[in-house]
Amino acid sequence: MEPVDTRTGDGGTPSDVTIVTGRGGIAFRRRRTARSCDRVMSAVDEPRPMQVLITGGAGTVGTAITDALASRDGYSFTSLDLEDHPDPNVESIVADMRSYEEIRPHFDGMDAVIHLAHVPLKNGGPGDRTIRWTEEHGENLHVHANAIDAAVEAGVDSFVYASSNHAVGMYEVTNAPEIYAPDYELTVDHTVQPRPDSMYGNEKVYGEGLGRLASEAHDVRFYALRICSVRDPEYDHPYGDAEAGVDRGEFERGDEEYDRQVARMKCTWQSRRDHAHMVERCLADETVGFDVFYGVSANERRWFDIDHARRTIGYDPRDDGDQWEGPPE
Repeated sequence: MEPVDTRTGDGGTPSDVTIVTGRGGIAFRRRRTARSCDRVMSAVDEPRPMQVLITGGAGTVGTAITDALASRDGYSFTSLDLEDHPDPNVESIVADMRSYEEIRPHFDGMDAVIHLAHVPLKNGGPGDRTIRWTEEHGENLHVHANAIDAAVEAGVDSFVYASSNHAVGMYEVTNAPEIYAPDYELTVDHTVQPRPDSMYGNEKVYGEGLGRLASEAHDVRFYALRICSVRDPEYDHPYGDAEAGVDRGEFERGDEEYDRQVARMKCTWQSRRDHAHMVERCLADETVGFDVFYGVSANERRWFDIDHARRTIGYDPRDDGDQWEGPPE
């Protein structure tokens, strides 16, 4: 039996929904309500910056966003994390995403949510193919559900989700190391089925599934960004992972592992400024219901597609890993 939509009483189409048909089948497009128009109208009557909540905002990816966008007049960012945000100009809320009651009030009044929060894993990370349940995996599923549930309940219009290339990571696993070569022919785009390479990758697929539900059942614009390699400022270049390994004493420049790390990063690097630009394009968009985009710069040898992001949200990355011939001096 099909569930009955209580807004119509008969399981039919709600009055605020338009049925749209096309090559992809039938889609339902809900008309913008008075609530979602508030920010647009205020821009005419009394300009108000977009209110954006970033979960896990104090980390590597969160600071990449705020470093580029927090000083702009069009945004007001609030970081919700277990620690204060390093930028004193970004409002900080110290709270635990595992507690719905603790985090729920902070979603009220937000126009958009950028969800980056993630519980660190002891096992089941991107390099671990073991299928085994751990407490941390359960906590991450809880964190993702809490974030999306709170956004739906608060009436948030737009949700940007930090998914991962590891949601489709088996493409890399089964083709490495040849996939890192400049002339390797493989393109992974937004239409492929998930191929998670780890329990971590499966967590990210779970979040994408919740996002699809939030979009289709609750009219949330949901942007799943399968982020590749965003790094701290010190290592924000295609030699970053290799140089970090040297700094940790794991290998030396010129070693085989150093060269492998460079080859991979020249495929998967997304510069901090390109990542912030992609997020900005998502925040500015009002056309997407649910979609998947790959968080990667315009690297010549990438196997992840960015043409879809160019066409759909106007992503225009500035960086290319192959333009680098060595680490910065």
